[in-house]
Amino acid sequence: MNYVYLLQSKQYQKIYIGLTDDVLTRLEQHNRGMTPSTRRFKPWTVVYYEAYTNLRDAQIRERRLKYYGKALGQLKKRLVNSLS
Repeated sequence: MNYVYLLQSKQYQKIYIGLTDDVLTRLEQHNRGMTPSTRRFKPWTVVYYEAYTNLRDAQIRERRLKYYGKALGQLKKRLVNSLS
């Protein structure tokens, strides 16, 4: 299974979108500072994730959330009570 996940920094108003096959292990890596792009904003918490059986579908979804503002904007509207 492949997951597109959305993390939120607990201390800063930052959101990170990623792709993995193990959300909990990946979250641990982010919180240990093993990912250069998220190291400065730790600790992180998982706010949302989507599961995909096909890797290509997950890659397409991740790319749309990262690079097309409308897709992320719509997701943020759905998560209005989950995001701080």
